Amino acid sequence: VQLQASGGGLVQAGGSLRLSCAASGRAFSGHALGWFRQAPGTEREFVSAITRSGSNTNYADSVKGRFTISRDNAKNTLYLQMNSLKPEDTAVYYCAARPGSTYYTKPHEYYSWGQGTQVTVSS
Repeated sequence: VQLQASGGGLVQAGGSLRLSCAASGRAFSGHALGWFRQAPGTEREFVSAITRSGSNTNYADSVKGRFTISRDNAKNTLYLQMNSLKPEDTAVYYCAARPGSTYYTKPHEYYSWGQGTQVTVSS
């Protein structure tokens, strides 16, 4: 699948953003999906993941309780609802996909990547 992320922007601390990742190609519903982020000078880090059915999800401790991952297989779209944003959430956010029945939390486990969308949280 090919992925395109959108929805990033500049927001004040405590605010919210909703990222979207539109997919094209075959068998979107057969792919596990994930969100990662990368701040300047750091490695790409796991944010959240979801199984192909959407029934199971996983979150990094740093975003648990604030972010919600979801998917709409009818629309071939992945979402990340981000609430209570903090300056340390500032990064480029990437969506990723791979075929599989579980969820995956490591960048090397994914086959397809979106181009990234910038999220900047001001204090």
